[in-house]
This record gives sequence, structure tokens and C-alpha cells, in this order.
Amino acid sequence: MADDTRQPYRPRMSDAALAPTRAVQVRDEYGDRREVHIAGESPLTVFVDDREIVTLMTLGSRPEALAIGYLRTQRFVYALEEIAAVEVDWERESVRVTTHHGVEGWDEKLKQRTVTTGCGQGTVFSCTIDHLYDRRLPAVSLRQSRIYDLLETLSGHNDVYRSAGAVHGCALCGEGRIVHFVEDVGRHNAADAIAGLMWLDGIGGGDKIFYTTGRLTSEIVMKTALMGIPVLLSRSGVTHMGLELARDLGMTMIARAKGRHFLVFNGSENLDYDAPPERRNEAAVTRLSRAAGE
Repeated sequence: MADDTRQPYRPRMSDAALAPTRAVQVRDEYGDRREVHIAGESPLTVFVDDREIVTLMTLGSRPEALAIGYLRTQRFVYALEEIAAVEVDWERESVRVTTHHGVEGWDEKLKQRTVTTGCGQGTVFSCTIDHLYDRRLPAVSLRQSRIYDLLETLSGHNDVYRSAGAVHGCALCGEGRIVHFVEDVGRHNAADAIAGLMWLDGIGGGDKIFYTTGRLTSEIVMKTALMGIPVLLSRSGVTHMGLELARDLGMTMIARAKGRHFLVFNGSENLDYDAPPERRNEAAVTRLSRAAGE
């Protein structure tokens, strides 16, 4: 039998990651001078075949993957093989994506867009929504113990947040491991970067869990669905439109996950409660739920 060792296709790319934090001098409540770290934030304008598409505010730690993932989740590009090159130039605050054969229908794609509640400002184009229901998410069976294991592992990955705060983190989770973890100033940027990394590494989403530190809005549900991931997990809360969309798509949605506490908003039939914690009284449960949703 032939040994297929072919590597996933990768376009020609720059390697222009920025340091995610900056050291600054401050004075504390005693008037003493201290050095602290703050999250970076830089504008990055995406050009595709010399056409300006959008300006994203980002940490800049994964700019090439961010650009690719943005084009993927907005359904501007349907396959990584369509992209010839991705070149980041921080002096011009731009990333130029070159395709092999151009992108058809730019005017139609850019004509209608919706500004969303993503951190900073997110955008969903009509072509994203048009293709959202083209696929059905795969069936899933998820153990409660796996959720707890993931939450414990994830607690050691938010380096930028611990150092500087002011960022969100997103993770692509496989069986017993974190495949990718990305932090950025907006959770939609971190999600797009993971979408780009999945393409670059040839990773499918059918057996994965997508984790975010931010709230589960319709935008995050859309991005997760377009990556083909059937389970969405967050330590934050849920919006009504996000929940309605998850129900329509058959996505398992678990939120307010912190410690041993979580709430399954959709897909509870897919969960095996194999590690139930000791029951608390109702007042304690209410307080914990409110704290986890802050």
C-alpha cells in the first residue's frame, strides 16, 4: 500500500508576528512607579488582489492566519488552494492576499454587510449567511468528564490575558489536547485565526470542540459552523440570536463553563453526564451561575 505523506497545501506566506504585549510604566495607588504589560493593538487592512476589504484591529500575533481565516469564515474564498500568497507589511499596516485566479462577484459580495457585536467591531457579509445552511453539522457524543478536562487544560493557555488582560482567547480542542489556542483583542479575530490555522494544517472540525472566553453571539456560532465544528463551549454567556442559530444548525452549545459548573443551552441529549459534581443548594447554584456569566 502506498504511503501518502503529502503535506497540506500552504500558500507563500510572510512570518510577521508581533509581540502580543507591550511594557509600560505606571504609578499605583501609592504613587510608586511600576512596570506592567498591556495588550498590543494594531490596525491591519486586508487587501485581496489589490482590493481593500476590511480593516481589523488585532494583537498581530497571527496576522497571516487571521487574514486567511477571515476570508474563509466570510466565504470570500472557498478553498485554501485558491490563495497564492499572504504578505503582511506592518509599516503599511496591511496584509495583501493574492489569489491564483481572482475572486468573482466582489461587488455583490461586498454590497451587503451587517455590523455585529464582536469586540471592537465585527462584520458579517450576506454571502456568509447565504452559505451557512449548505452543510449539516455531524452528530456528536460528548462526555462531561471531557469538558472538565478541557477546562482544566485551557486554564494554562491564556498567557496574554494573565500578563496584560484586555484580550479574548479561542481554542480548537481535540480529544485530550488543545490543538490551537489564539488570543486577540476580539474573539472574532481569534476565531478567524483558528479557522486559518485549520486550513493551513489540513484539520477538519467534525470531531473538535471550539472554545471561547467570550459570549456566544450569532457571529461566533456562524464562524464555528463554517469550520464544521459541532460543539461550542464558553465561560461566558449566550445571546438569544446565537442560541436560535445553534438550534437551527444542530450545534451543541455549552456556556457559563467555569470550574465544575456549566449550562447546556442546546444539545443536552448529546452529553453523557459521567462526572456529576456534588449537588449544591439552589441559592448557591444561582450565585455561581451569575458569577460565571459576568
